[in-house]
Amino acid sequence: MRAIVILTVFLTSLLLLSCDSKPTLQKYFVENSEKNNFVVLDISPSILNVDKAKLSAEQKAALASFDKMNILAFKLDEKNKETYEAESQKVAQIMKGKDYQQLMKVGSGKDAASISFVGDEDNINEFVVFAKRKENGFAVVRILGDDMNPNNIMTMLSVLREANIDTAQLAPLKDLIK
Repeated sequence: MRAIVILTVFLTSLLLLSCDSKPTLQKYFVENSEKNNFVVLDISPSILNVDKAKLSAEQKAALASFDKMNILAFKLDEKNKETYEAESQKVAQIMKGKDYQQLMKVGSGKDAASISFVGDEDNINEFVVFAKRKENGFAVVRILGDDMNPNNIMTMLSVLREANIDTAQLAPLKDLIK
């Protein structure tokens, strides 16, 4: 009986210690997906509407490495400026975590954006774009995939130029972009 109690206490302690409570973008998306100030979109590669027969082998490989895109946008208005600042700071803190490696950061006074990634340079699991605009709000875009690399991203840009993008999937964002 005593062995069972000790084993139960040990397993419970191990379970509690293994729980990771650090903030992540995925947790942030889940926690805020139902809140009024936020717009959430999950976009599949089908948004691109490309003729795969016309793509090169390199373009096909780049497209295959892309799984989906998650967008979480905060729509700023006169009533939620304090909430905007707090939520923007939360995202900035998450992006400073050791999992996110910043590639680029640009900004000019009221507008700012950064591009980061998760993984290593040859095997990227997630690209993250965090953009803020004082008049509109902010958006976090997670581009998820398997074995993505910088070459795939550059190749995807060429695919985007040829794509007939299905803008209906982006309709919820139209009020956010002015």
